[in-house]
Amino acid sequence: MKLLYGTTNTAKISVMEKRLNKLGIELTGLDNLNSLIPDVPENGSTPLENARQKAEAYYRAFKVPVFSCDSGLYFDNVPDHIQPGVHVRTVNGKRLTDDGMVAYYSGLAHQYGNLTARYKNAICLILDNNHIYEAMESKRFIITEKQHKNKIMKKGFPLDSLSIDIKSGKYYYDLAEEELEQMDEEEGFVKFFEEIIKRGLIK
Repeated sequence: MKLLYGTTNTAKISVMEKRLNKLGIELTGLDNLNSLIPDVPENGSTPLENARQKAEAYYRAFKVPVFSCDSGLYFDNVPDHIQPGVHVRTVNGKRLTDDGMVAYYSGLAHQYGNLTARYKNAICLILDNNHIYEAMESKRFIITEKQHKNKIMKKGFPLDSLSIDIKSGKYYYDLAEEELEQMDEEEGFVKFFEEIIKRGLIK
């Protein structure tokens, strides 16, 4: 099965491609289409609304099976007006670089103490006009103010250098590969596709 992954983030495409290849799913990204990419507002109030907006726009434009994902970041112990929600990279109207994200969120952890955080990860898959499937899940972890001693960040995933697994107390960077895969947002998406395949909806 060939699917269009509705993103231009090469890091995310690479990680998702590695995980979905095992299921017999071949991915292509938006940049590989050599076509004008629609500008999607992504002005939904939840990750699922944004994922749906993107998938619908790309399906209308390219008429191929497509899925899009979106995430929101939520903290248990900060005021509502500071909650990132779907604007994880945007603070006070400014889009942050990877380094800027680390600086901002480590600063929040310094101000409020270790942050109990949840990513809400959403996916919308459109096979055709009559077959649209969606899901959203969340996982809890800790964001701390002290960046991992290995400050070489994974491109596109800057907050991993501040993230700690609640169960083990380890930084994400110190987890074994199989442990880290269980923490990745892609793990939930893999389970989503496994269920879709199990139901015979894609082959």
